[in-house]
Amino acid sequence: MSASIRATLGPRAFRTAVVPAAGLGTRFLPTTKTVPKELLPVVDTPAIEYVAAEAAQAGADRLVLVIAPGKESVAAHFDPNPDLEAGLAGQSKDALLAKVRRAPGLIRAQVAVQRKPLGLGHAVGCAEPLLAEDEDAVAVLLPDDFVLPTGVLITMAAVRQRHGGSVLCAFDVPREQISAYGAFAIEDTDDPEVKRVHGVVEKPAPEAAPSTFAAAGRYLLDRAVFDALRRIVPGVGGELQLTDAVALLIEEGHPVHVVVHGGGRHDLGTPAGLLRASVDFALADPEIGPELRRWLHDRLRQETT
Repeated sequence: MSASIRATLGPRAFRTAVVPAAGLGTRFLPTTKTVPKELLPVVDTPAIEYVAAEAAQAGADRLVLVIAPGKESVAAHFDPNPDLEAGLAGQSKDALLAKVRRAPGLIRAQVAVQRKPLGLGHAVGCAEPLLAEDEDAVAVLLPDDFVLPTGVLITMAAVRQRHGGSVLCAFDVPREQISAYGAFAIEDTDDPEVKRVHGVVEKPAPEAAPSTFAAAGRYLLDRAVFDALRRIVPGVGGELQLTDAVALLIEEGHPVHVVVHGGGRHDLGTPAGLLRASVDFALADPEIGPELRRWLHDRLRQETT
């Protein structure tokens, strides 16, 4: 984000973006035996790079990747590769050189290691020691959630500047689908896209859901969340849930709001979701899109004959 754009948004709401990336990616086995799920490509770009670009666009200058032991290559994607760059430069492959340099130029990446899979809340807590004392908020981006168009974090930052506290992202989903998500108990504000949150119910039955506003994978959390994470009780499987920490903050009077995002999303946590995202992005690519569109048209026509 340019300095002039940031100035129009007011003071930067956060400097650090935390990306939990410790999962084993079992749905993508056997590929994820050797390749972390976060490095699987959407067309030709690893999913983690899109997430980093989204964080940088919103003002973050540091990405804390919470990884499991053995997943160091996720962070290595953000390191320069002088030998590769020199080879591409020597062959005048400027377009490829720009792609290789893109991730290291986006944001500074650091690693926090989650040694045991103890839940999303525990993963977020692993990033706390890396924060500076003056950081009063942190962004959390779940890499499996591809929120489109990008920019919702900028809106969330503006909401935090106005209301304080923590701000989450939500989608309005059909009621019959709400049981797959955390559902917010909300009340309206003077902005139809911003709701005050009074509670979160994890995966409720459709008829019992307090609303159809479902949690998405974007959070802008007040630093008080780390104290809450230390005080919540582990749930099923001994895991600490981030939503439990947010619920505790709400109980204690901490303001929490959601921004209702009217765009789309892709679930990169499944092979089908990753494939849909790749097709979506490839169709929008001026080089790949036209030929792919023709092929898809012909292929689908064959299915119906």
